[in-house]
Amino acid sequence: MRLTSIIPTALAVVATTSACAGPIERSLRPEVRPASMQINPQLAPARGDFARWVQDFRARARAQGIREDVLERAFAGVRYDTEVIEKDRNQSEFTKQIWDYLDSAASPTRVSNGKAALRKHSRTLRAIEAHYGVDKEIVAAVWGLESAYGARRGQRDVIASLATLAHDGRRGAFFEKQLIAALKILQSGDVAPRDMRGSWAGAMGHTQFIPTSYLAYAVDFDGDGRRNIWSDDPGDALASTAAYLKRFGWTKGQPWGVEVRLPRGFDHSLARRDVRRMPSEWASMGVRGIDGNAVPNHGRASILLPAGAQGAAFMIFDNFGVIERYNKADAYVIGVGHLADRLAGGPPIQASWPRGYKPLSFSERKDMQRRLRRKGFDVEKIDGIIGPNTVNAIRAYQVSQGMTPDGYASEDLMRRLKRR
Repeated sequence: MRLTSIIPTALAVVATTSACAGPIERSLRPEVRPASMQINPQLAPARGDFARWVQDFRARARAQGIREDVLERAFAGVRYDTEVIEKDRNQSEFTKQIWDYLDSAASPTRVSNGKAALRKHSRTLRAIEAHYGVDKEIVAAVWGLESAYGARRGQRDVIASLATLAHDGRRGAFFEKQLIAALKILQSGDVAPRDMRGSWAGAMGHTQFIPTSYLAYAVDFDGDGRRNIWSDDPGDALASTAAYLKRFGWTKGQPWGVEVRLPRGFDHSLARRDVRRMPSEWASMGVRGIDGNAVPNHGRASILLPAGAQGAAFMIFDNFGVIERYNKADAYVIGVGHLADRLAGGPPIQASWPRGYKPLSFSERKDMQRRLRRKGFDVEKIDGIIGPNTVNAIRAYQVSQGMTPDGYASEDLMRRLKRR
């Protein structure tokens, strides 16, 4: 589990189009972003204060059981990293549409590389699947999206990055907690300080665990006495990911979701996460798999329309929510699930997407929320994040206007809000 599942504004930037292109800071992590911020040198913490902060922090770390020798080794040569602060301050708002994101997440290169990785590590992945009951293709798909199957694990000194971010103070409490966890990892002997490498915000290894998640879920699968998620051998990292997914309820053999066709006249207000029915019930309403057959009864499921009524529709099961524990963005969950399906030999998504649609900017989404609130629709926060509350407000407005109530924040919706 990476930082993004804890802090929605922490890591992700625009997705790349190649499975092995770009540094770890450009991995496939779609998250809503705050407006871009530029560093004001007068507001940034003075680097001269960093040494004093480290001394104060070391006292707090000792109080939490970190030995002095561990602190000495961990902070040897560590300096305030202005580049980390620049990356934290200037994270790009994620503006790719889901179809563009999925084009990259399940690109021919990523699928081809994933099948090669499955073959190369087949014995390890089969053993992990047998032990944890998590489908090997799902584990491989997380690996593919997080680090391009280990090709982009991050090369920054984790202690330096976390100390810089904790000292910065903008999210200091969170990053200090991660720093303490990182020191506990060092104290356990799993990795040497300068071998603890990762992304600029402290996500580590093949599947980008943050330190607190490592402490809670990482496993020593090869039995060598260390939980080594940094090694070129991905076994411990992949097993740790399976252990994490199993811990949160993964059901082997249940799909994350299935692409479906909705019948003419379908009530789109039913396409929401809190409406859950058995596939046989959905079938009685005309909802069928893309092949025209009823979806097997894998368990209660919801209908998800990630691009509104004009795009693909999915019937999603409990395993969707398990992947969501890794990253809450729908695009990421669908990306992992669809890539896993492709690695298992499944077809591309069949439905067309409303390509060419211009996404609403961060400021436009905030404006949309303000306009909905002014018209009496319940929007809790004007934050530019299209979460469940805003989606429900959009649906209510769409119903009031005789529109298809798909909850989608579209340009057409904005035009109507501005007109009336």
